[in-house]
Amino acid sequence: AIIQLRTEKLPDPAVLGNAGSFFKNPEISEESFFILQRLSPEIDGFKTKEGKVKISAAKLIELSGWKGRRVGNCGVYEKHSLVLVNYGGAGGSDIVDLANKIIEDVYQKFGLKLTAEVNFI
Repeated sequence: AIIQLRTEKLPDPAVLGNAGSFFKNPEISEESFFILQRLSPEIDGFKTKEGKVKISAAKLIELSGWKGRRVGNCGVYEKHSLVLVNYGGAGGSDIVDLANKIIEDVYQKFGLKLTAEVNFI
């Protein structure tokens, strides 16, 4: 079941270049979460052991208009907004530039700064 779900949601890296899940899910205070949810009720979260609320980076990216969007030779995968893809010919700097645009847009819309989950080499 998990393999089938991954196959449906994530592109095969041999077919469409990607690094899998690109951003971490942010953790915020309960108070911040309640404020955020009043502004955007479609954002959900779950409480962590540390008393924070973890929210979906994918949902933040989607609500910022990035899901399925392409910039040059790279973009945000249409089936899962945490996945940045290389359609062919994009360099590392293109992916980083795209990630920074997404980070900025999410910050402008929600006041939350996404951080990369991938390791840059």
